[in-house]
Amino acid sequence: MSKSVELHIKDGVAEVVLAQAERGNPFDEQFCDELCNAANECSENPAVRAILIRAEGRFFSVGADLKWLGSGDRELMPRRLKKATSDLHMAIARFVRGDAPIVIAIHALAAGGSTALTAMADFAIAGESAKFYAAYNRIGYVSDGSGSYFIPRRVGSRKAAEFFMLNETWGAEEALRNGLINRVVQDDEVLSEARKLAAQLATGPTVTFGEMKRLLLTCTDQPLETQMELEAQAIARCAKTNDSWNAVHAILAKQDTVFKGN
Repeated sequence: MSKSVELHIKDGVAEVVLAQAERGNPFDEQFCDELCNAANECSENPAVRAILIRAEGRFFSVGADLKWLGSGDRELMPRRLKKATSDLHMAIARFVRGDAPIVIAIHALAAGGSTALTAMADFAIAGESAKFYAAYNRIGYVSDGSGSYFIPRRVGSRKAAEFFMLNETWGAEEALRNGLINRVVQDDEVLSEARKLAAQLATGPTVTFGEMKRLLLTCTDQPLETQMELEAQAIARCAKTNDSWNAVHAILAKQDTVFKGN
């Protein structure tokens, strides 16, 4: 069986590729397992300074594999789902809590769990033809893969309720207006623009990016004083990095800053 997820690392950028184009890049046990493996590698490999998630084929992802959901012993499906989501959710956690910023390139339909991947990413670039379909309610399921966490944070709780419970489909421009994505570009420019952004991020202060990502994770949950203390702790950790020290002295010397990611 072909791989569901491929990982390519070059020049500081890890490209995580949804690679089962002939099947529509569905979410199933194999996909969740391989995405988790890719996330583990990205979180441990010091060569990874930015992550680009993209897909091959006609769709970005059709979401859950309905043939898988409808196969086998019905009584075992809850256990199979818990195994699959344990891998999927660990992958999300590793991506989100790692230092490397995440860019996602949506070139076509993103359904179900791939809408959660879109919301999870730090930067989302979509083509004009891209569509975002909730899908979950159509089969009587709730969101997974961090959808109930990140989508309300991106679009607001009211819009999230409409998206999920009315089983909405948003075009690229509507997704942009609602805050699900950052940018809409021409269809043939999606990958090049996403790669350009990932390459730019890969030359930045990687540890600092990680600290900022984790601060943004807590910004809606913590009291003011707690969040400010988290900021103080994070900025102190930044001060210990070579990138921070060297950048301050480069600016004082009127030189270009060069970040090496440590």
